[in-house]
Amino acid sequence: MRRGIAASALVASFALAATACGGGDSDSKSDGPVTITWWDTSNATNEAPTYKALVQQFEAANKDVKVKYVNVPFDQAQNKFDTAAGSKGAPDVLRSEVGWTPAFSKKSYFLPLDGTDALADQAKFEPNLIKQAQYQGKTYGVPLVTDTLALVYNKALFKKAGITEAPKTWDELKSDAAKVQAKAGVPGYWGSTQAYYAQSFLYGEGTDTVDAAAKKVTVNSAAAKKAYGTWLSLFSGKGLHKADTTADAYAHIQDAFVNGKVAAIIQGPWEITNFYKGSAFKDKSNLGIATVPAGSAGKAGAPTGGHNLSVYAGSDKAHQAAALKFVNFMTSAKSQETIALKNSTLPTRGDAYTAQVKADPGIAGYQGVLSAAQPRPALPEYSSLWGPLDTELPKIAGGKESLDKGLSNAELAVAKLVPDFSK
Repeated sequence: MRRGIAASALVASFALAATACGGGDSDSKSDGPVTITWWDTSNATNEAPTYKALVQQFEAANKDVKVKYVNVPFDQAQNKFDTAAGSKGAPDVLRSEVGWTPAFSKKSYFLPLDGTDALADQAKFEPNLIKQAQYQGKTYGVPLVTDTLALVYNKALFKKAGITEAPKTWDELKSDAAKVQAKAGVPGYWGSTQAYYAQSFLYGEGTDTVDAAAKKVTVNSAAAKKAYGTWLSLFSGKGLHKADTTADAYAHIQDAFVNGKVAAIIQGPWEITNFYKGSAFKDKSNLGIATVPAGSAGKAGAPTGGHNLSVYAGSDKAHQAAALKFVNFMTSAKSQETIALKNSTLPTRGDAYTAQVKADPGIAGYQGVLSAAQPRPALPEYSSLWGPLDTELPKIAGGKESLDKGLSNAELAVAKLVPDFSK
């Protein structure tokens, strides 16, 4: 989902200007290696070194291909690629967030990969991840890393409070949070006001922001109101930390958890390496990971996130062929094992979960909750639907507007993003 950005926008702009040349790369000669450009959107500090090393391995094994590696800040990449592709200057390969697939595929910016070298091992990947890389029956990306949200908790604090297993419902979480406060002297749970983190509450009531199949906006439905009512109730009560609506809320919540100042939060595997840097998890086995608690409908789960490797449809045949070969290498079981061991991210294919990979308790724990993850609908506008909620939910949690008012505002804003949907 989201990771910290370690590269400055200024440096990125110079790098992009120099390398966003796609299939028209002037460095490629008819009698020499084909040079392709790859925009990697991973964290420049924690993850990029692993990808750079893999690029070198690929080049060593494929003398006919050179790869121009460019690290693009994740929060800028979607707009930059959209602009570059529209002017026929996009990179040959993009590390694309899964939510971008429908929009870019609809614009014909991504090359269909079915039957190509890139998807030669399609049967090895988790089926739901391949499904999420598809749009209108065609596959436009190869899953590189995946993620979802989970309830992560401090086993030692739970044990001190007499809690022997993770809560399975939100009501159980409230009860456990009170026990932790009473016995351990710290809050038992600290929730987020970000829309992505609130998505699980919708799933728990069997609903979503929109019903893509029925083409209906459902963010203000009775089920959604119940879901967000539960979400709101977790900001007040014994052992429940009040809402943080500041711009630094993410960092505050994360810091409190890794240093043992709160017993449980909802978080994704992109923070595994940072969990281990905290004082509470010097002993990695102290990290507990469980499926996000279920709602009143008895359903539990969280959004499926992650990144695919996609190939630019505007490149020429030689560049596309080289790009397909590169994508196959980067998403191979061996490469994914390397990425998992170095970056503590989750592989997308079963044969990459080797004994060594599963020895990391963080990876093993998140692998256990992946089965409850829900793929996003193949709706080009879907990822943008969290925008209105990111505006309204902090106001609701901070007591600046009522739940009804906030969801009504969100409904109007969402309806504008999907104008052909009914309310």
